[in-house]
Amino acid sequence: MGTLLLVRHGQAQAFSDQPDRLSALGWDQARALGSFWIRRRVTVEAAFHGSLRRQRETYDAVRGVHAESGKPFPTATVDPGLDEYAAQDLVRRIAPRLAESNSGFADLWKAWSSAASGADRNRHFQRMFEALARLWFEGRLAHPGLEEWAAFHARVESALARLRQGHRPGATVVAFTSGGPIGVAVQSCLGAPQEAALDINWRVRNSSLTTFLFSGARLSLDSFNETPHLAALPDLISFR
Repeated sequence: MGTLLLVRHGQAQAFSDQPDRLSALGWDQARALGSFWIRRRVTVEAAFHGSLRRQRETYDAVRGVHAESGKPFPTATVDPGLDEYAAQDLVRRIAPRLAESNSGFADLWKAWSSAASGADRNRHFQRMFEALARLWFEGRLAHPGLEEWAAFHARVESALARLRQGHRPGATVVAFTSGGPIGVAVQSCLGAPQEAALDINWRVRNSSLTTFLFSGARLSLDSFNETPHLAALPDLISFR
């Protein structure tokens, strides 16, 4: 059977003007992963990443460590099916308008806005964003150009099928992606209700590994959300 490794990108600059770039911590997480694979003598046959910069930079960091060590690492194929859902659009374009018409959400939005530069910003952001994502999942946030949940779910499943095609038996395939697609991959593989994909998404660590075994159309979950490359570096563990 082949092995499919889904890697969540390293920590990005989530609360900055350039949220699609890796932070210094994100680069360190990705380099640690590359070094771990070299130590474990992991041989990757094919690599993929989405079109987002933070996904590509995570791949670049891993490949760069291999290059510095004189180890080969495959040139990646870009597959936009691995892209995250439009989280930035939800927060920047839709959430402010929603807060004007939905009093329950307005309280969450105000709490986040007030704490946006404080120590509690992650906690308030998570509460606000979970409520926002739930409304998006339920189809209650229609907006021109916004990808609907059903379309997002379908494109991720299509990408997962493409990743498994055309490889020799026993090949290891790596895809650098984001928490949303990993949530869909785990949910779909287990046959869980689609809403479980969002709950899984919230738990995915930066630079973590979620491993599947595949043979033909068969896909089996082997491990979820592992960070063995950070075992000796606990200060590098992050969720956002």
